[in-house]
Amino acid sequence: MAAVRDVEIDPEGTFKYILVRLQRPGGEEQRDIVRGTKAAEFHNHIFEKVNPEMEKLGYECKCLGGGKIDHNSKDKKIRVFGLSTWSPLLYYFRYHSETAEDV
Repeated sequence: MAAVRDVEIDPEGTFKYILVRLQRPGGEEQRDIVRGTKAAEFHNHIFEKVNPEMEKLGYECKCLGGGKIDHNSKDKKIRVFGLSTWSPLLYYFRYHSETAEDV
């Protein structure tokens, strides 16, 4: 799992992000990653891109939640806010604070 970066987000702007849990099929080791981009109109567009990439590496993916990020790399500031209506809210509220710490 070390080959997969923890966080991949756009360097600037306001955009959607998702928190994804990776796991090998039948394995116990898990790892959470964050992906976000301005190119995604909806949160599921990010998952639709990430899932096949991770499957090629042998991982199963589960989206735990999402929201929006306002990233200002010049001032080294990140604001995490909002929520994705398509993700299970239980997972979102449980992991949202962890996402902000990971970023």
